[in-house]
Order: sequence, then structure tokens, then C-alpha cells
Amino acid sequence: MSRPRSQAEYLARLVPPSVAGLNRRSLLAGAAGTGALLGTGLLAGCGDPGSGSGSDSKTVSVGSNQSDPKPKDVIAKVMAGFQTASGIQPAVNTVDHNTFQENINNYLQGKPDDVFMWFAGYRMRFFAAKGLAGDVSDVWGKLSGYSDAFKKASTGDDGKQYFVPASYYPWAVFYRKSVWQQRGYQVPKTLDELNTLGAQMKKDGLNPIAFADKDGWPAMGTFDILNLRINGYQFHIDLMAGKEAWTSDKVKKVFDAWAGLLPLHQPDALGRTWQEAAQSLQQKKSGMYLLGLFVAQQFNNDEQDDLDFFTFPEIDSTIGAKALDAPIDGYMMARKPKSEANAKKLLEYVGSKDAANITVKNDPSTLVANTGADTSGYTALQKKAADLVGSATEIAQFLDRDTRPDFASTVIIPALQQFIKNPKDIGGLLTSIENQKKSIFTD
Repeated sequence: MSRPRSQAEYLARLVPPSVAGLNRRSLLAGAAGTGALLGTGLLAGCGDPGSGSGSDSKTVSVGSNQSDPKPKDVIAKVMAGFQTASGIQPAVNTVDHNTFQENINNYLQGKPDDVFMWFAGYRMRFFAAKGLAGDVSDVWGKLSGYSDAFKKASTGDDGKQYFVPASYYPWAVFYRKSVWQQRGYQVPKTLDELNTLGAQMKKDGLNPIAFADKDGWPAMGTFDILNLRINGYQFHIDLMAGKEAWTSDKVKKVFDAWAGLLPLHQPDALGRTWQEAAQSLQQKKSGMYLLGLFVAQQFNNDEQDDLDFFTFPEIDSTIGAKALDAPIDGYMMARKPKSEANAKKLLEYVGSKDAANITVKNDPSTLVANTGADTSGYTALQKKAADLVGSATEIAQFLDRDTRPDFASTVIIPALQQFIKNPKDIGGLLTSIENQKKSIFTD
């Protein structure tokens, strides 16, 4: 596949044609704890129940999964901009990121907020197909600054739009420049060089690779990149779509490579959140961290210039190192919002260049989706991230955005956590995954 020459061409590759539909960071539809969590109000709409759907309503409720301090502050600024522009008061219901995602199914079937944050791709299509999201095609008629690829990423199986993109971000290996300069570390170009670098970092008293998987989804990024590097983009996408066997030698090779890297990973990962792992990088206790650009949220403003990254190195020279994950985040509308008119006004605003400009000024941890935004304010890290995405030959959304949500959450999350805990029985693990996959994908 030729190299994309522009953001539009890159975005045309964001939604693989072989996968019609789901997301990232976990959907535990029907999990035993879901009802209890919802019952305590952890994930319920916060809009004024008396606001009604009439044209006189001046409120709109928003379900937000942006619970960390920096992104939460950015969302507050965007919503303030909307209120100033429209006179409509947004009531933001912020819920812990993982709780939001683990309970989204029941949330949408109950009394959701008018607008809620979610993800492009399969996850969006999944809820649209189930009738749990509102058609926002008319909002798209008022948007500008989006390529056809962004529209494709926002379109359901019925050809209607159900999503408004706000941001996207690449996954890469992040590090602190000052630590590397002090130690004389060089960016590895191959897996062997990465192993050699990791061994040196260990000798120097660092955790070579910061790592966390308490929340279940971060390890998916490691699997993704190893599979992309070892077997290539098309195999990875076909595996996610249920078209390839998890018991194949190709998948076994991925886990063998991962098992070889595990000694370089920060220990006790299953008891650590991604934020805590990122803080070990920020505190100069770890040398590297494979994560999305949002890792920058855990760094102070005066530390942003010290943060750098490289794309995960080559493993097979015939495949190279040009494929990566770059998920899209944004907003959707409930199927029956209390005020559909206000909900659509909000969606039109969050999809505008004005909202994108607010994000650029306040958030160094993401790239805005609207091409009309003024990106001259991007940090050096953001500019480099945009260049990385533009130079990629293939783009995946992320494991649980590229496959069925039930498969990602009920099979892959526990399987990867089991592997991290005990990487010795790879054959048995892959047989278990394959057997469960057959059951799920034949539903």
C-alpha cells in the first residue's frame, strides 16, 4: 500500500473495509456488576428531567468519559464555549473512563444523557445497529472541515451518520529525552536492538518498559503492534474479524515474541492503571512506555518538551514498521434525547473548528479531527504525532475497536491478563481463545 500523502488519505485508511463495525477500552455488555453500578447512579443521565423536548429548553446533558484532570478541564472549556455561542447550558456527567465503557450497554438502554462520548468504527456501528443511538445525518450537513474518510468513520451500516469525530491519536513508544540523553540511549530500529536497550536500562536501575493492565485494555495495544509487525496489517484485521485462527503459528509467534519481552516490562502490571504506569515514566523510573498520545496528560506543562516517542521497531524486514493504531474519539446522540434540537446544536458545535481550536490550545495529548482548526499551536510532540500518522502505510483503530465488543471484553481481556500472569502455556491459551471465538462469531 502506498504511503498516504495527506491527512485525508490517511483517514481513508482508518476504517478497514473488511471490518464493518467496534472499539477500544472495553464493553462488558451484560456483565454481572453492570446493574449494580447503574443502580448506584455511577452511569446515568444527569440532565434536568423536566427540561422536556420543546424548543424553549435551554439545557442539554452530556455523558463524558473524560475523567482525568486535564481532558476533563478541556471538555469543560469546550462546553463553556458552546454555552457562550448558543445560550444553552450543558450539564456534563463525568464518569470514570473504564466504568463508562464497561456499563455503556445498560446506560444506553436506560436513561442516557442527550449526548455521550464514544468511539468511531465498530463500536459506533454496533450501537447504531441496535437502535441505541440517534441519527445525526442532518448535523453532518452543517459540518465542515472533515474529509469523506471521517464521514465514513461516522456512518452506520444503514448509511446514516451516528457520530461526530473530535480527536484522534497514534500509539507509539514514549520516553523522556533528558533520561535518554543522560544515559546515551539510542532509538532502537529492530526488536533485537529493543531487547538490548531494555537490558541496559535494567542495569541502569530503570523499568525498561512501563506497563499496566489493571483496566484490561492497555495490553491490547501491545498485542496489536506485535501482530502488525510480525504478521502485517491484513492478517491483523482478518484475525480481528474472526477470519483467521488464533491457534495458527502466526499468532503463536506473536505471543512468543511478547513472552520474550515480558521480562523488560514493569512487574505487577495487573495491579496498575495506565496513569500509574505513565507516572513512572514521568518520574523517570521507567525508560519507555507503549501507549497512545494521551500519555502526555500525565506530564506537567513544563515537561511536555521533554516527552518524545518512536514508532515500535521493525521485527520482519519484509513487513516493516509503518503500520500503527490511531483511534478516533468523538460524540454520539442518544436515541431519544430530552431535547433533540439542543443535542444536535451541541454536536454541531463540538464538530466545529471553534471547538477544535479550544482543544488545540488546551490539550497537548491529542490531535483534533477538524482539518479547519488552527494547528499552529500544536506542541512539537503533537506535530511529530501528526507526521507519524501521515507517514503510516496502514492504520488500525485498536483491538477492541476492530472486533466484536463481546469478544474483546469477555475473551481477549481475560486471556491477555492470563498470559501476563503466566506466559508459559501459550498453546492452551490460544486454543481457549479460538474455541470461544468460534462460538461468538457464529452468533
